[in-house]
Formats: sequence, structure tokens, C-alpha cells
Amino acid sequence: MNYNFDEENNRKNTNCEKHDALKKYFGYEDLQALWVADMDFKTPAFINDKIVEAAQNSTYGYSLQSDDLFNSIINWQKNQHNWNVEKDEIYMVNGVVPAYSACIEAFCPDDKDEVIVQTPIYPPLFKCVQSNNRKVVVNELKEENGYYTMDLEDLKSKISKNTKVLALCSPHNPVGRVWNKKELEDLAHICKENNIVIISDEIHSDITFKKFIPLASISKEIADITITLNSAGKTFNIAGLNTSYAISHNPELLETFKIVSQKRQINSINFFGYIATQAAYENGADFVLQLKKYIQNNIELTKNYLKINNLPIEFYEPEATYLIWLCFKNTQLSHKEIKEKLLTESKVALNDGVSFGSNGYSYFRLNTALNKDRLHEALIKLSKAF
Repeated sequence: MNYNFDEENNRKNTNCEKHDALKKYFGYEDLQALWVADMDFKTPAFINDKIVEAAQNSTYGYSLQSDDLFNSIINWQKNQHNWNVEKDEIYMVNGVVPAYSACIEAFCPDDKDEVIVQTPIYPPLFKCVQSNNRKVVVNELKEENGYYTMDLEDLKSKISKNTKVLALCSPHNPVGRVWNKKELEDLAHICKENNIVIISDEIHSDITFKKFIPLASISKEIADITITLNSAGKTFNIAGLNTSYAISHNPELLETFKIVSQKRQINSINFFGYIATQAAYENGADFVLQLKKYIQNNIELTKNYLKINNLPIEFYEPEATYLIWLCFKNTQLSHKEIKEKLLTESKVALNDGVSFGSNGYSYFRLNTALNKDRLHEALIKLSKAF
């Protein structure tokens, strides 16, 4: 079937963080919300129908983790990413961020232990380290003309005897990189040499515009030091159902993670989350193809609008995600001035680049997962201030 991403979907006054928490987070209510990384498209009917069908039983008790659920994950990873996963290598959890936090505790048992993060990065990937009272070690990505690569020489210089974990964001949020096989192999080689566990956050892996390679699929040696975190949440706009999973081909790594997850009670998945995840993975392949095409058109719309109107705002076209990492350096304004203009003149709410790390100054993240007319309105608003 054809999915209508142009359809209006008013999420205001639905207890939606993205649209109903503007005053709380930005100080203004009359902003166009382009920040939280969920989509303003409706969740597809093949998921909603299954939820409604289950709700008709009028009983929401404890759920079993069925073989059908695991098989949907196994088949999705095989069909979409050519990754062979077994049932006993999957562990269900109630969110990628809670799982990541559990990984910090599991693989950094001492309060002197260190976790390497590659900034600019999705903020919880370093906030979770701090909340676990472990040390954040920053390995900044290298940027050249808007294109980001890993700085592996800097990485090697930052490793100490206390370095236990590297947090990998793959595909990368916010810069939109899909790491190629050589980049992943070179990174993993360094980590293996230094007995570092890689936590690979692959939650955006389905919304990619070039070939995505799951880190643990490359080789047994790499799989042995990797625990992968994923979810259908971003791909199918069901993030609020808090259903995710961890995968590891290394039974010792997975067991260590399980022990902490059970201690933290993050392995109890909600009733509708199971149903939605299974429905998504069993029926969602064509939806994803159409979604990616629409998002690519929105990214192209944004690029062309900025160029045609000579706006001093740049971005490198992302290889993945519906998120754009906008650079405002050519405005010659301070970060504070840029932020003020966005809020008071353009009246748009974007994610502040500083929250992604110290190399996020003069950057803001824009979410393009909305219908193209509303995106065009936002771009017009940007042009008023810049």
C-alpha cells in the first residue's frame, strides 16, 4: 500500500513532549517543534490494528516473550541487514537508554573505570556515564567541510588501563554518518587490543540511505567484544512504548548485561510494546522504503531552500536518520545569539548543539520527519532571522 506522509497529524494537546513541553524546555509556547527525535507521521495502521485487536480483550496482564516476537527480530535483522542472530543472543529491555546505562554498570565495575564517547553525540551516551559515577573520556570526531570521521589517533591517545567501554553511535546521531566497514574494523581493532567492550547503539539503523553494517556482523572477533542495542521505536514511531532489545554473540557479555538488567528491573516489557514490535518487524519492510524516500525528499527540500535563499546555514547531507546537523558558523554570531534568534525571531525549537558535546557550538539539530508543507513553513521561519 501507499503510505500518506503528507497527512496532517496534529499532536498538540496529546501529552506529547515534543509539542506540549515547549514552554518547559524553551521558555516559549508559540514555537514550531523540530527537536525531539520522534516523527510527526502517524504510526502505520499495521501496528495500530494489532494494538486495537489486543485491546479488545480488555485484559492487560503480564506477557510472555513469545517465539514469534524473537523470530520477527531475527528475520528483520537477516532480511534488512544480512545479520544472522539467534534467539538466545537477544534480550528484551524497556529502552535503549536504560539498557545503555545498565551496560555502564555491567562492564565498568569500578568507579575509576572510563567510558569513551565520540562527540558530538546523542546526549544520554555521556549523561548515563556520569549518572553511574564513571568517567567520561571524550574522543571528538574530526570534521572537514561538514563531513565527520573518527579520530582514531586521538582515540588511542585517550585509552588508559581504566578504559573499559566505548560507546558507538551507529548510524551516528546527530551527524548522520553511516560508518563503513573499514572504519568499523579499525575502531574494533583498537578496542580489541585494549580489552574494551563496544556498546553499539544501532537504533537508527533502519533509516539509512547507504549500506548499513551491524558492527557485530563483521567478524567473530568483533562480535566477541560487542553488545548491540536496538529498537523498532525510531523506525516505526513507537518510541513511547519503550520496547527495545540487546544482542550479543558473546554469551558471557550477554549474561553480565542480563544480571545488571534484572537487578535494575528493566527487563519487564509492556504489553503493547511486544505487540507493536512484532507487528512492525513482520509487516514494515515496504513502509520503511517509502519512509526513507520521503525523508530523503525532505532533506533535499531543506538543502535546496537554504541554497536558493542564500542562507548562511550549512549541513552535510546525512547518510542516515531524519535529523540534520545544521551549522550556523557563517552567521558570525555567538552561539547564544543564534539560539535567541531561533527562539524569538524564527520561532522554531531545535536541539541545542552544545547538549551534544563541546564541539556542538554554533550547531543545532533539526528534525525533518514531518510533512513537507510544515517543513517548508519552518524553513521560511528560519529565513526571517538568518
